[in-house]
Amino acid sequence: MIVRSFEDIENTDRHVRAASGTWESKRIVLARERVGFSLHETILYAGTETSMRYANHIEAVVCVEGAAELTDHESGRSYAITPGTMYLLDGHERHTLRVLEDFRCLCVFNPPVTGREDHDENGVYPLLTEPELTEPEEV
Repeated sequence: MIVRSFEDIENTDRHVRAASGTWESKRIVLARERVGFSLHETILYAGTETSMRYANHIEAVVCVEGAAELTDHESGRSYAITPGTMYLLDGHERHTLRVLEDFRCLCVFNPPVTGREDHDENGVYPLLTEPELTEPEEV
């Protein structure tokens, strides 16, 4: 059993800040736990836009605070994302999140991320893997 809080991982290697300066993410469950998914709390900052495409991952996002506009570049549709709204990127869609108010969300990735990923020039996370571990890491 693993029990940890977002507070526990603040300012550790699990607390990732984007090189772009548009978001930060606390990655509470990672590939190294070997459970088949990763779980993050991510905050995207008001007034920013982030364009992404998870070519190697499926992501589910639940907004818990703030507001953003999600644009699906595949369909051209835009959606208001507010607390209690979920979106699932199950088709590797190119999308942009335009943040209207600081946007806090919980994200699940499959396959799980390692914690070292950042978006490349195409908005894609590389598919990184973890070396074999015998026991889950303690934080």
